[in-house]
Amino acid sequence: QERLVESGGGLVQPGGSLRLACAASGVIFSINTMGWYRQAPGKQRELVATFTSTGSTNYADSVKGRFTISRDNAKNTVFLQMNSLKPEDTGVYYCNAARERWPYTNFWGQGTQVTVSA
Repeated sequence: QERLVESGGGLVQPGGSLRLACAASGVIFSINTMGWYRQAPGKQRELVATFTSTGSTNYADSVKGRFTISRDNAKNTVFLQMNSLKPEDTGVYYCNAARERWPYTNFWGQGTQVTVSA
């Protein structure tokens, strides 16, 4: 059974850092694009960063230069290092696994709360 479990969220002051982790089980991690998305209160879920199985990364303009996505295929884990956090980074952060081959399945974690506030 496919499962994504996020960890590492919390409360941090503006300018601080957090590192999120997402552990995947039941998916063939190496053929999935792994991604992080976030949803702020009253807003739609938005892409933060993705990391394909071939090593390509993509970032939302709002986080470029501050956030770094990485993955450890041996441990079936994807990370999001978040530096220079701003209040507008506040939201629930979700891990996503999108299979790159048929069947093109798509799974989400339960989310982890990140709050940036003084």
